[in-house]
Amino acid sequence: MKLPFLVLVSATILLGSTMAQEKNPFFSEYKTPFQTPPFNEIKEEHYLPAFKEGIKEQQKEIEAITGNTGEPTFENTILALERSGSLLTKVSNVYYNAMNTQISDNIQKISREVTPLMAKNNDDINLNEKLFQRVKAVWDKKDNLGLNKEQMKLLEKTYKDFVRGGANLDAEKKDEFRKINTELSMLSLKFGENVLKENNTFELVLGKEDLSGLPESVIASAAEAAKSRGHEGKYVFTLHVPSITPFLTYSSRRDLREKIYKAYINKGDNNNELDNKSILSKIASLRVKRANLLGYKTHADYVLEENMAKTPDKVYELLNKLWTPALERAKMEASDLQKMIDKEGQSFKLAAWDWNYYAEKLRKEKYALDEETLRPYFKLENVRQGSFDVAHKLYGLTFAERNDIPVYNKDVKVYEVKEADGRHVGILYVDYFPRADKRSGAWMNSYRDESKDGETVTPIVVNAYNFTAPAGDKPALLSFDEVETLFHEFGHALHGLLASTTYRSLSGTAVARDFVELPSQIMENWASEPEVLKSFAKHYQTGETIPDELIEKIKNASLFNQGFMTVEYLAASLLDMDWHTLTDTNEVDAKQFEENTVKKIGLIPEIAFRYRSPYFSHVFNGGYSSGYYSYIWAEVLDSDAFEAFKEKGLFDQATAKAFRDNVLSQGGTEEPMVLYKRFRGQEPSIEPLLKRRGLITDKTQVGKK
Repeated sequence: MKLPFLVLVSATILLGSTMAQEKNPFFSEYKTPFQTPPFNEIKEEHYLPAFKEGIKEQQKEIEAITGNTGEPTFENTILALERSGSLLTKVSNVYYNAMNTQISDNIQKISREVTPLMAKNNDDINLNEKLFQRVKAVWDKKDNLGLNKEQMKLLEKTYKDFVRGGANLDAEKKDEFRKINTELSMLSLKFGENVLKENNTFELVLGKEDLSGLPESVIASAAEAAKSRGHEGKYVFTLHVPSITPFLTYSSRRDLREKIYKAYINKGDNNNELDNKSILSKIASLRVKRANLLGYKTHADYVLEENMAKTPDKVYELLNKLWTPALERAKMEASDLQKMIDKEGQSFKLAAWDWNYYAEKLRKEKYALDEETLRPYFKLENVRQGSFDVAHKLYGLTFAERNDIPVYNKDVKVYEVKEADGRHVGILYVDYFPRADKRSGAWMNSYRDESKDGETVTPIVVNAYNFTAPAGDKPALLSFDEVETLFHEFGHALHGLLASTTYRSLSGTAVARDFVELPSQIMENWASEPEVLKSFAKHYQTGETIPDELIEKIKNASLFNQGFMTVEYLAASLLDMDWHTLTDTNEVDAKQFEENTVKKIGLIPEIAFRYRSPYFSHVFNGGYSSGYYSYIWAEVLDSDAFEAFKEKGLFDQATAKAFRDNVLSQGGTEEPMVLYKRFRGQEPSIEPLLKRRGLITDKTQVGKK
C-alpha cells in the first residue's frame, strides 16, 4: 500500500532527524572512559543542534513543573528545576571550553547565534511567572519543611536567583530586562572577540641586530614563533604574556620596548574596527539600567550582595587601606629605578616601558638574582609533579596519566585523580602552551561538576595556561612567576576535584566570587617553600637540586617590586569598582573615565592599570565585574589560612583535613565566612597579607578586617 506524500515526507524528516542525532555525540551517553567528552568525535557542526535540542528539552521540563497541579514541594519544584537542562549543560560545558581553547571562525559564528538563544532561555526561566510562584510557595514555607543544610541552601539560591533574575518585575519591565540581557550578552561577546583579535594580530618582527640584551632562551622562543608565523630567519614577539614579558624585561632596545608596550596597553583603543571603548561604555550603562530595574543603586550593589564583601563601601575600604602604603612603596621603587638610569649616564625619565627592564637590573644588583638563572630548575614536567606531590602529601591524592582518553589538542595531557585508597576522584586535563586559537591568561574550568543527587557524578576539570613553550632542543622551562601560576590554577582544580556536595549548582567553585580565589591562592604558598622547592626544582640538564643559595635569593627578593605589582593590581580593581558604581545610565567617554580614575587615586605615569578598560576581559567579558578586587580579598584569607599550616606544619594532616572538609569539599553549601571560621577558628586578619607584601613591618599593629 502506498503511503500519502505528506506521511512519507514526515517519516523522512523524522528519520533524518533521528540519524542526525545518532551521529551527534551529545545526544547519547559518551562511550569514553569515565564518560569524558569524546573530542575525537565532536565536530563544530554538532554544537548548534545540541544547543537547540537542549533548550527545547529544558523548556519541556519547565512546562512539566509549572503544569504540575499538585502543591509545590521541594522535590517537585526546586529539585525538578535543579535537575532540568542536562543536555544543555552537557553541550554548554564542552562548547564554552572550546570558546577558550579551540577558537575558530566557526566557533565564533556559532557563539553569535548561541549567545542570544541562551540569554533568552535563561530569561524564559527566570521570568516565568508560574514557575516563580511555585518556587516562592516553597520558599514561604521553608521553615516547616524539615530541610537539611544543603537543601535549604539550594532553595535559598534558587529563590534568590529568580528575584535577582527579574521575577518580581511587572510585564513592561520584564520586557525591558530581557532586551538588556540580550544586548549585554552580545556586547560582551563582541568585546572578547576584539581582544582576541588584537592579541593575535600584533607582531614585532625583528632581525638579529634587534636582539641586544635578550637571553638565548628568549631568542630561541622568538625564532620558533617567527617560523610558525611564516617569518623564517626572523624573530617574532607578540602580545602574549610569555612573549612580551621577557622582551620588556631584557631588551636593551628602549625604542622597541616602547613600541610593544604601547601596542599592549592600547589593545581595543586604536579607533579601528576592533575598538572596544564604545562597547564597554554601553555595557556599563546597561548594567546600571538593569541594576536600577531590580531596585539596586548600582551594578556593584547588585553583584556584591552575593559576595563576602556585601557592599561597595567594604570593597573600597579594603582597597584604599592597601592603596596608600602600596603607592608610597611604588614611588620609592620608581625613584630607585631613576637613580639607576641616571647612574648609567642616561638622560631620559623613567617610563612605563622601562620599569621591567630596570627592575630586573636592580634585582640582579641588589639580590644577585637573575630570572634566567632560575628557569633551568623549573622544567614544566618537574613543576607539575611538584604540585601533584603537594596534593598527595596534603590530601593523599594520586595522579596517573591516561593515554586512552581523547583530548582536544595534541599538547593536552589527561590525569586520573584517585584517593589514597585507590577510589576514583575525577579527571584533570592540563593545557599549557599558547596557541592562536586559545585566549590569553590562565584559568580552571570544568567539563562536569561533581554531584551526588541520585547518583554519584565525578568531576572533570581542566587547567589551561599560556606558558613559555619548548624551544629547539630545550624543554619548557618556566619562570618562577609561571611556577606560582601553575600552583594557583591547580588549587582551583582541587576545589573542583575535591567537591563533595549533593547538588551540582552548589558544587566545587560555585561559591562567592571573592571566596573562589582562596583555594587557588593558598596553593601558591607551597610553591615557594624550601622543602617543596627542593622536591621539584631540579636542573633540567644536570639533575642538580636548586641550591640553598638560590632559594635564599628568591626569599630575599620576594618583597622586591611589590609596590609596583600591588599598585598595578589595585589600580585595576579600583577602576573596575569605579565603572560599576556609576549611577548615571548615560554612556560615558571611556578614555576620560579612566583618566578621572587615574587622577582620583594618584596613579603615577610610570605604572599603568594591570588591565586598561578596553581589554579588561575579566569585567567586560567574564564573571568578575565588581569583583576584580576578589584576588586581594582572597589573599587576606589565604595569607591568614596559610599561617595555620606554618604554625602546625606544612603538611600537617589535621590542618589539611580541616581545610579539605571545611573549604575544598563544601562548595557553596554555606556562607563563606562560616566555612572559613570553621576551618580557622576565627575571622581572618589582614596583618599576614600586609607583611607578605612588605607594606608593614613586624612592629606595625593592624586590626582585624
